[in-house]
Amino acid sequence: VKQAYIDYSMSVIVQRALPDVRDGLKPVHRRIMYAMDTLHLASGGKTKKCATIVGEVLGHYHPHGDASGYDALVRLGQDFSQRYTTVTPQGNFGTIAGDPPAAYRYTEAKMSKITEEMVADISKETVDMIPNFDDSTKEPSVLPSKFPFLLCNGTTGIAVGMATNMPTHNLREVSAAICAYIENNDISIEQLMTRIKGPDFPTGGIIYGKDGIKKAYSTGRGKITIRSKFSIETDKHGRESIVFTEVPYGVNTTNIIRRIKELIRDKQIDGIVNANDESSDRSGMRLVVDLKKGAITKLVLNQLFAKTDLQSNFGVINLALVPQQKDGLRYDEPQLQLP
Repeated sequence: VKQAYIDYSMSVIVQRALPDVRDGLKPVHRRIMYAMDTLHLASGGKTKKCATIVGEVLGHYHPHGDASGYDALVRLGQDFSQRYTTVTPQGNFGTIAGDPPAAYRYTEAKMSKITEEMVADISKETVDMIPNFDDSTKEPSVLPSKFPFLLCNGTTGIAVGMATNMPTHNLREVSAAICAYIENNDISIEQLMTRIKGPDFPTGGIIYGKDGIKKAYSTGRGKITIRSKFSIETDKHGRESIVFTEVPYGVNTTNIIRRIKELIRDKQIDGIVNANDESSDRSGMRLVVDLKKGAITKLVLNQLFAKTDLQSNFGVINLALVPQQKDGLRYDEPQLQLP
């Protein structure tokens, strides 16, 4: 039982939940990008049905459920999940309000320009090619990956006995840090933090305090507090409204509005008349909380931040698979290591 459980847990850790530090990808994402490259879905070309892409991935590289494969493909194309999307979507890929994506027979996709950089020169023996699950073809053990996917897009995954939760970052800041590291391999974390100020989430928000960021970067673990960005609007009758235009990463806006209405109904929060999601694809995010005349705006805001997901914490766990290095040789079995 002990040996079987160890084999199972290592399979989940290595083959499913944790990314490889070299290209920042889990096996399913790597296989999706490689499959799109073999299907010649260039960023400047036409899109193809997601059913075709999922079929290619499952049939040649990833013998698992089609639902999980499509979910992984969809997430790569969601601009509220990825800081830099690696899939260009066509059709309904879901929304931040929690609306599900359309079935893969309706949607289409192709590679983004970033993905083309991830797979560039893969046919020129830049990476090791290994047999696929049934020895019918070859697949890359890692992508060439000119784009620093792991730092820019982050990752999240729950394995067996461990988990990872890495935040997204700004590409310009990451590039500056890479250049600084190339110039000085002994650069300190404090010096790197002058280039990378902190995470840069696709849904925006305001990070409160630097202690969590510094702890996360120096130890691999930390708690980052994110607040929604807001403005105060006043109508012609003098009534104020709080308008939220950015929310913490990973938050469902429908759940926020539902929670505010529950607080109003249960009289746990005073001073609010109503709350609505007025967002649209053209106008961007717009969550409107209408206040009663005479309500103290700052007091209502503090209550909203305390009792809803308009303020939330991002628990950083910087965990990835790092190939073991010894005497200049790389072993095939990755080892777990905290950066």
